[in-house]
Amino acid sequence: MTHSTAIATTGLSRSFGRLDALDDVTLAIEPGESVALVGPNGAGKSTLIKLCLGLMKPSAGTVAVLGVDPTSRQFAHAKRRIGFLPEQVQFHGALSGRQTLRFYAALKGVGGWGADKSSVDDLLVRVDLSEAGDRAVSTYSKGMRQRLGLAQALIGAPRLLLLDEPMSGLDPDARANFFRILDEEKARGAAIVLSSHILTELEARTDRVAILARGKLKAFGSVSKLRADLGLGSQIRVRAVPGQMQALSEYFAGKYSSDTFVNGVASLECSRGEKIDLLKQLVNGPVDLENIEIVEPSLENIFAAYTAKGGPA
Repeated sequence: MTHSTAIATTGLSRSFGRLDALDDVTLAIEPGESVALVGPNGAGKSTLIKLCLGLMKPSAGTVAVLGVDPTSRQFAHAKRRIGFLPEQVQFHGALSGRQTLRFYAALKGVGGWGADKSSVDDLLVRVDLSEAGDRAVSTYSKGMRQRLGLAQALIGAPRLLLLDEPMSGLDPDARANFFRILDEEKARGAAIVLSSHILTELEARTDRVAILARGKLKAFGSVSKLRADLGLGSQIRVRAVPGQMQALSEYFAGKYSSDTFVNGVASLECSRGEKIDLLKQLVNGPVDLENIEIVEPSLENIFAAYTAKGGPA
């Protein structure tokens, strides 16, 4: 696999009449990295994906996918190296899971009804559908259809995976397997764009986050970078040994922005610059402690800050 940028946009815009669905978006996604694409409904996420797939043309700006303009004739070859899972996955109910994968392999030009049986079998095993491979898709649950959709996206060892709400209908075990598969694809060098509203599961599993709101790219970077850019502080939750909470309350009274004590736990708010000093005080202070927990601002907190009206430009 080459190391050319998987997706590169410059000033990318798409308008529908007076509506700017996407407005002046510039970003680059590299091979081997996983990017979470998040934003409120109507933020422009689906429009960006459609532009990357060549399903519509930009109103302004440029987009290159695997080094090729998606609206050009040359993109036909590049499309074979892209795996796409739409938000609403639909399959023919009369076909089995195995037949479905062979059919999509044929559409992608990497086999078809006569595709190598082992490659189809391997995909079914990866998404935990091997025992249901010969059953009609009409008998599949929503989660099983979603896993079949992921297997379809993995056909042909794609260099780029575009996954729109891929965790819809997946139970905890299936979600864990889903992220194992993404780790394997990243290790292989594939770039992954993951659009989802399940922010809690994305935080520790993506390299960077692209936040869209009202068609504009509000932020793009690692979670730690976005926290720093916003200047969000930390919360230190402290539990003292029995009988020591009053002493802890008195020791920290007025020193930090919160001295709330609930159910025997003190929650102290501090800025990034204060955190190390506060931890030193806790460890070396006169109060015997039972536990210290550091709670950093979550991706949900970051998302809210960037997408709220009047939030960061």
